Amino acid sequence: MSAGIARRSHRGRRGPRRGQSGFTLLEVLIAFAILSVAVVAVIQGFAQGLRLLKVAGDHQQAVLLADQKIRELVTVAEGRDQGKEGNFDWERTVTVVPAPDLTRTQATAKWHVYQIDVKVSWGDKRGVEIVSLRTSAEATTPGTTSGPPRAVGTPVMPGASTPSGIGTMPRPTR
Repeated sequence: MSAGIARRSHRGRRGPRRGQSGFTLLEVLIAFAILSVAVVAVIQGFAQGLRLLKVAGDHQQAVLLADQKIRELVTVAEGRDQGKEGNFDWERTVTVVPAPDLTRTQATAKWHVYQIDVKVSWGDKRGVEIVSLRTSAEATTPGTTSGPPRAVGTPVMPGASTPSGIGTMPRPTR
């Protein structure tokens, strides 16, 4: 009798037979849930990267604009300028920096140190500010020059004083 019971219980079994394998519906649903969470995380990561890339590009353009506004000053004089270029608003302020060492002798009294402050802003809260110092001599009256006049941007020997600015490197001659 025990052999007959064993046969019936084997026939009544509803599990996978030999050679058949697969996933249950619950396993498939769990795999899809895990996959969907991973896909959403990857898409959010890409979106954040694109936002950061745009912010970095805007920041780089603002710095280039500020640098351009500093460099385009040929003759330095105190004052304030402002304008708009594309999505960027800019403001340039030029002030004289007190330099007591320059007033000691008559030869250095004609030199002034200027601070050029350029602020560029865009969007609601974004902005960049660049500050530069430049030296410049007052214009002399004709007949009082000690040497031949030089045009702005004319190369000079290294170590010589430059009226174009602090830290200005001479351009190579051809």
